[in-house]
Amino acid sequence: MIYWHLVILCLSPVGSALSVRARRFPALIQCTTIDWFHPWTSDALQSVSYRFIQEIEGIEPAVQESISLFMAYVHTSVNQASEKYQRNEKRYNYTTPKSFLQQITLYSNLLGKSRAQLQHKMNRLDSGLQKLQTTASQVEDLQAKLASQEAELTFKKQNIEALITKIGLQTERVSSKREAADAEAQKVAVIQAEVSAKQKDCENDLAKAEPSLTAATAALHTLNKVNLTELKAFPNPPNAVLNVAAAVMVLLAPRGRVPKDRSWKAARAFMGKVDDFLQALVSYDKENIPESCLTVVKQEYLRNPEFHPDLVRTKSTAAAGLCAWTINIVRYYEIYCEVTPKRHALSQANAELEAATARLLAVQKKLADLDASLQSLTAHFEKAIAEKISCQEEVTHTNQTIELANRLVKGLESEKERWSQAIVQYLKQQKTLCGDILITSAFVSYMGYFTRQYRAELLNNAWIPFLKSQKVCVPLTDGLDPILMLTDDATVAAWHNQGLPNDRMSTENAAILTTSERWPLIIDPQQQGIKWIRNKLGPELRVVQLGQKGRYLDVIEQALACGETVLIENLPEKVDPVLEHLLGRNTIRKGRCIQIGGKECEYNSNFQLILHTKLANPHFPPELQAQTTLINFTVTPVGLEEQLLGQVVSRERPDLETLKMELTTQQNHFKIELKRLEDDLLNRLSAAHGNFLGDISLVEQLENTKNTAAHIQSKVVEARENETKINEARELYRPAAERASLLFFIINDLSKINLMYQFSLKTFNSVFNKAMERAEWDEDVKTRVLTLTEAITYSVFLYTSQGLFERDKLTFLSHTAFQILLKQGLIDDQEFDFLLRFPVEASRVSPVSFLSPHAWGAIKSISTMADFSGLDRDVESSPKRWRKIIESRCPEKERLPQDWKNKSSLQKLIILRALRPDRMTYTLRNFVEESMGSKYVEAARLEFDKLYEDSGSSTPVFFILSPGVDPLKDVEKLGLKLGFSIEHGTLHNVSLGQGQEKVAESVLNNASKLGHWVILQNVHLVARWLPSLDALLEKAAVESHPDYRVFITGEPAPTPEQHIIPRGILENAIKITNEPPTGMSASLHAALNNFSQDTMDMCSREQEFNSMFFSLCFFHACVTERHKFGPQGWNHKYPFSTGDLTISASVLYNYLEANTKSMQVPWEDLCYLFGEIMYGGHITDDWDRRLCKTYLQEFMHPKMFEGELFLCPGFLAPPFMDYGGYHSYIDEHLPSENPTLYGLHPNAELECLTVTSDNLLRTLMELQPQDSSRGEGPAQSSEEKVKSVIEDILEKLPEEYNMAEIISKTTKRSPYILVCFQECERMNLLLAEIRRSLNELDLGLKGELTMSYNMETLQSALFTDSVPDSWARLAYPSTKSLAQWFSYLMSSCRELDSWTQDLVLPAVVWLSGLFNPQSFLTAVLQSIARKNQWPLDKMTLTVDITKKTKDDFGHPPREGAYIHGLFMEGARWDTQSGLISEAVLRDLTPAMPVLYIRAVPAEEQELRSTYECPVYRMKQRGPTYVWTLHLRTKQPPAKWIVAGVVLLLSV
Repeated sequence: MIYWHLVILCLSPVGSALSVRARRFPALIQCTTIDWFHPWTSDALQSVSYRFIQEIEGIEPAVQESISLFMAYVHTSVNQASEKYQRNEKRYNYTTPKSFLQQITLYSNLLGKSRAQLQHKMNRLDSGLQKLQTTASQVEDLQAKLASQEAELTFKKQNIEALITKIGLQTERVSSKREAADAEAQKVAVIQAEVSAKQKDCENDLAKAEPSLTAATAALHTLNKVNLTELKAFPNPPNAVLNVAAAVMVLLAPRGRVPKDRSWKAARAFMGKVDDFLQALVSYDKENIPESCLTVVKQEYLRNPEFHPDLVRTKSTAAAGLCAWTINIVRYYEIYCEVTPKRHALSQANAELEAATARLLAVQKKLADLDASLQSLTAHFEKAIAEKISCQEEVTHTNQTIELANRLVKGLESEKERWSQAIVQYLKQQKTLCGDILITSAFVSYMGYFTRQYRAELLNNAWIPFLKSQKVCVPLTDGLDPILMLTDDATVAAWHNQGLPNDRMSTENAAILTTSERWPLIIDPQQQGIKWIRNKLGPELRVVQLGQKGRYLDVIEQALACGETVLIENLPEKVDPVLEHLLGRNTIRKGRCIQIGGKECEYNSNFQLILHTKLANPHFPPELQAQTTLINFTVTPVGLEEQLLGQVVSRERPDLETLKMELTTQQNHFKIELKRLEDDLLNRLSAAHGNFLGDISLVEQLENTKNTAAHIQSKVVEARENETKINEARELYRPAAERASLLFFIINDLSKINLMYQFSLKTFNSVFNKAMERAEWDEDVKTRVLTLTEAITYSVFLYTSQGLFERDKLTFLSHTAFQILLKQGLIDDQEFDFLLRFPVEASRVSPVSFLSPHAWGAIKSISTMADFSGLDRDVESSPKRWRKIIESRCPEKERLPQDWKNKSSLQKLIILRALRPDRMTYTLRNFVEESMGSKYVEAARLEFDKLYEDSGSSTPVFFILSPGVDPLKDVEKLGLKLGFSIEHGTLHNVSLGQGQEKVAESVLNNASKLGHWVILQNVHLVARWLPSLDALLEKAAVESHPDYRVFITGEPAPTPEQHIIPRGILENAIKITNEPPTGMSASLHAALNNFSQDTMDMCSREQEFNSMFFSLCFFHACVTERHKFGPQGWNHKYPFSTGDLTISASVLYNYLEANTKSMQVPWEDLCYLFGEIMYGGHITDDWDRRLCKTYLQEFMHPKMFEGELFLCPGFLAPPFMDYGGYHSYIDEHLPSENPTLYGLHPNAELECLTVTSDNLLRTLMELQPQDSSRGEGPAQSSEEKVKSVIEDILEKLPEEYNMAEIISKTTKRSPYILVCFQECERMNLLLAEIRRSLNELDLGLKGELTMSYNMETLQSALFTDSVPDSWARLAYPSTKSLAQWFSYLMSSCRELDSWTQDLVLPAVVWLSGLFNPQSFLTAVLQSIARKNQWPLDKMTLTVDITKKTKDDFGHPPREGAYIHGLFMEGARWDTQSGLISEAVLRDLTPAMPVLYIRAVPAEEQELRSTYECPVYRMKQRGPTYVWTLHLRTKQPPAKWIVAGVVLLLSV
């Protein structure tokens, strides 16, 4: 038998997981049948929905098709909105077929539920109205009934009066008889007392006799047959025994005859049979002893002292027992004789008592008869009274009923009208219910994750218009509000009382959460949604976290069985697969169980699951989004503004805010109560059957409702008046709240710049409240509000900027300033949008010489705006005035010409961005200073002591690390001051790395209990442990010692994808950036700060040491600060540090001290040590090493001792002075920051500044609040764009060169021809790879080939317009975009086409277009060497710069070659003088004329007055070095070396 095993793999195509798995496991593709489920088409959606809609009862067939079309449209419109949402907001919202099916299910269920609710409401109102209509007619019947009841009541009153008289007579007789019975009873009681006393006396006497009788009985028990037989056996017993035997004989003598013979012989005979004797003793009549016997015994025996049991026992045990019996029997009889008279008296008394009792019973019997007669009369009376009362009650009830009926009719007059109108409204709603629920179900199914503007756009601009445009229109309520279909005012009021923010977005979210049939997943970074849920559900809510200790699955399992609600908080993007069945509600066993973790768990249908995440922008996979309803609880500006307004007013006017809160709560309670009362009233009316007018509680409920309504109405009027006054007073403080809300959303957006910039609402509130505390008080409210607004703004600025890198601070400031001005309406939003987007009209030429074509294109674009009309004509007609702006060193401080000077600051920004984009950072700084104040642009930084005050046990300090800075010095310094140090064991420093996680956890746990400080260094090295650290810090926030502090250091990730620091840590921490100082002044001060006056005083040659020491510090500042100029500063980045400076200072001291006798300064030795070892040890590039040496040669010069050495233009080396004097000298004499301080031309910073400015403005554009209307129209998908790029390139790509044909054109193999062949071969390799990879990718996109990693990499490069790595490896280094690179490649192909025509060297060779320009330059050497038969290794290239351009040459030179396509950076070539000259401002890379390259013997090359200029492929320099050319110069070469002058093949 063959068994078939079917394996089905379901994989999501979202993200890279599927492609990565497919590449790792090729069998997934090769050994499977792939069924790719594409999104359902509109027709499919409509078909599916139509089928299900036909099964829903109550929907007219005519509108079924329209409904199905609408459902399909909703799904597709949400997909389009999700694409825009992703583009604009970077949020991922997915829809799946399951989402669509869920919409249909929700529609069906919600329609049925709403229809039932509506019908119930109508039934209640209809029933109530019917009851009211019958009430009036019932009143007349009640009045007739009342007359009959009153007559009956009168008759009953007369009967009762007769009975009262009869009962009075009978009562007198009973009373007299009762008195006689009472007297007789008293007599009987006396006799009973006497009898009781006598009986007690007799019993006491008998009790005294009991011991004797007991003793006698006990004595008998000592006798038995053995010892009696033994006694009889005595032949001659002692006297004591004889006496005992004689006494017994006397007592037992029959009939009291005392025997005369009481000898032993007679006694033995008397005893006879032992058994009979014993029986005689036991049955002896102890109460009737004959007197004669008693006398003899007492006189003759008992008086004998030897007649005692103890004495007799020595003789015989049996005799002792008989002795004891005799004594006790006699004693008992004596006592009994004393009691006998008393018994006679007792008997007589009992007889008297019996007689008296008999008399009493006779009297009582007669009394009972009389009582029975009286009770009978009384019963008749009570019955009559009851009938009278009943009749009276009926009369009263009838009166009340009539009164109630009147009250009911009167009370419900207004309700009757309102209910009638409500029924009419409900009837209308019934007609439109189908369409209303259609919109509402779509709203609940799809809207949860969208922000408010997207929701409004979809609802009002898409769904409702589409529904109304159908051929068969689905009835729809005008102005439909889905929220009113899901809830009511009373419920919303209850939500607000439970802590739900009072804004529209939050109300919609709550309605969706309570209505959705899928589990809600709330995105709640500010924790406002979870706060409401906790308050709403209270102790019934079970809260767990995934992976928490204590088995969170056990909690879920218990809740599943008990039908409880579970909240899973802090959900990550990837959910534990063990919850898959729970999330999908995949029940088994007919819905009774759900499988969790391989275990079947009982499922209660009342179970509810709520999922929660703190992630601000999570990317949940489609499968999770299909199983849940995502709800975006992110705080809204309006909601936050109201909250903050409450806080402001609560602090400034607590009375107002308290009154406002009380009023709001009261109003909410009134709404809830009124709804409850009205529902109860309608329920009672509808439930009342028959004659319901007797229901007093119904009328009272009505009156209560009416009174409450009237009370509420009066309160509402009062509340409106109070609210108006309160709101007027509160509105005065709104500017402060409005500013604070705006600031929160500004800093919340900073994470778009860097994911380290995370801020929580909790920490923001703390800053906000502290700012209000510190704000200066003023009695005038308006002044106070202005002060508050400014204090809040500045505090948030300080708090935020301390955690920003320097490069981002101006971005933050500018964004803040623009948003504030936009909010205040002080700048035009269209102009602001233009500034950021800055479209530039394409232009190839400029009509004015001082503007580039790009700048002129920008001017033309600006001129299209109304307020800038004529700008292009004015620039063209008045070039001199505008040239001044262009050539100004600080154009932002210049006034614009003519009427343009009257433009606003924003308009000036727009103009300056076109004219001088490099100065935009300075212009923006001035703009911020002008709009917000100078304190915002000054580099104010809070001291660490101040920052520490804001920290706490739940607020760690996070130092964002920068290279070369140790931020922990401040921590250790403050710790010593406050008593926390490593020596005392109160400061713990943990450097994290492999295996240190457990150590850190232990330290954190102990420190949190003991109140110690903990430093965690380099948390970025323990990525996997960071979630645990987040949980530890969160736990410590609740249970830790108040002195407990945590200080964390970590590096930011280089890219957002590599970011690992948890959001929770960053949000709650005080973030501090520590960056090394920037700028010459700051760096020079920092260099000096590594030393002190003691350093200056340690050398005996003070003057030389101090001067050279200062030059060394200046050199250090130069080499470290040159990095900011990019490749023009250094070809590579080097880790110069303060260690290099301090060691160099020690070397300087040692060498000067060693040469004290000769008083010589070893200049060459020192320059070598500094330039080749101390600093040069870092340097790997020869040209950078040359630069370092040149700096040292310029700065370490004997001129410094003569006061003639200029360290930079305008900065003379200082004379001999002390340590403080050098700091002062720097502040007073160092020029402002500019490239000339480092020997560079001002152009060096232009490109850097331009790029910085463009990046800043681009970032500002990304930070702007995204409008949902952005990105309209269908966006081109990644694949579509890549396909179009592939088609475009393949269409333009030339064919490969036919090498055989080209080689066959000539038999010569000159160096130039070989270079041509090599270039063609290289080009063929590149073209072949381009064509192969593009064709392969095209097949992959069509699905005909499996997508490989290389194909995906190529696709990504094409999509981002970058050069693919596989192409770049075969080409040459380039930083151009793909479009520019390909255009460059086409130009190279055209050059090769021209060269390969006849293989003759081109008149002018485009050196930049060659794959290997070095080979061509080498070919120049080879060709001349062969021609002149010179040794190749003794030759070099020399260059002559012509004054001509490429078009001026018609043929190549006889020797060497003409080349073009070079550019100079750092200087310019003066064609007239034929020398290197200072660059022209803003002409960054002027093109070189045609160069004539030829070879000469090395010894013949003229090197005097030349600059050894390196040639590089591109601006990045470094490894793209090509050759070295000597260019003529009049200036010392050192000038061009420090200026970074080079030739470039590509710009």
